Amino acid sequence: MKTRLVIFDLDGTLLNTIGDLAVSCNHMLALRNLPQHTYEQYCMFVGNGILRLVERALPEQLRTAEYVKAARQDFLDHYIDHIDIHTRPYDGIEQVVRRLRDRGVKLAVASNKFQAGTEKLIRKFFPDTDFVAVYGQREGVPLKPDTQVVDTIISQAGVERSECVMVGDSCVDMQTAHNAGITAVGVSWGFRPRAELEENRADYIADTAEQLTAILESL
Repeated sequence: MKTRLVIFDLDGTLLNTIGDLAVSCNHMLALRNLPQHTYEQYCMFVGNGILRLVERALPEQLRTAEYVKAARQDFLDHYIDHIDIHTRPYDGIEQVVRRLRDRGVKLAVASNKFQAGTEKLIRKFFPDTDFVAVYGQREGVPLKPDTQVVDTIISQAGVERSECVMVGDSCVDMQTAHNAGITAVGVSWGFRPRAELEENRADYIADTAEQLTAILESL
């Protein structure tokens, strides 16, 4: 393998988190006697951080900065304690991570989920994997598709961009990879349709964990 670093997105790529996100967001809406949404709708709300998730879930007339901020806090108060009730790794993804680790490939996570939540989930579901970095949304750091988080990870890993791959399930991840000048690998099992990956110029698309392993080992 030429690849020395694989940077994974979290939600929709490593873990199916939509159940817990939906339950906590609907909990926040119920507190306000507002209409709730389906899991399928939440798949289109996620990807740009918790603030945007909450904003998209709210009726348009309530999307003021003050209201969204208060709603976000109610969401977080519930979500941090219920973050791993329904969340599970996607089929075969643990084996993909383990195989890469055993081959000496450096691994990292770059997520738009808030930092504490990102760390908590990685600790629970990948306790035996020594990631170079696990980064979520942090104050003062722009969200993907800005490349700052990827640039930081590449610097910490001490590798060349030509040796890096980003794996994700959405346009945000494909745009991040292209913006950073690294290979973009999409996975179709996440929250967004395969067409979104194609439209955003994924270099490769995997439909199964086995295909993802084969793609990564060919690079």
